[in-house]
Amino acid sequence: MADFASVPAMIDLSHYVEVRLMGNRPHVRGRRVPIALLAHSARSEGWGIQELAYQFTLSETEVLAALLYYQQHQPEVESAEETEARLMEEQYKHYGRDS
Repeated sequence: MADFASVPAMIDLSHYVEVRLMGNRPHVRGRRVPIALLAHSARSEGWGIQELAYQFTLSETEVLAALLYYQQHQPEVESAEETEARLMEEQYKHYGRDS
């Protein structure tokens, strides 16, 4: 039987997820892989933890932490992605897509 007394009640996701870079878009710490990209790839491609880890060259622990972070902060993550998309669209309008 598993010893659940050794399982922490809270997991400090800041060891795996960082928000201060990339325009405050949450990403895997030290890798700059956006949390939203992992979550959307899992959903749209049907990729599991192992496939996401392989495709993005992350550890399974990093993928699990990223998906947990997404689950806990989905509105903020999606808002950051929408902001980034708007900024990119403004750049495209101003400079063109081929710049």
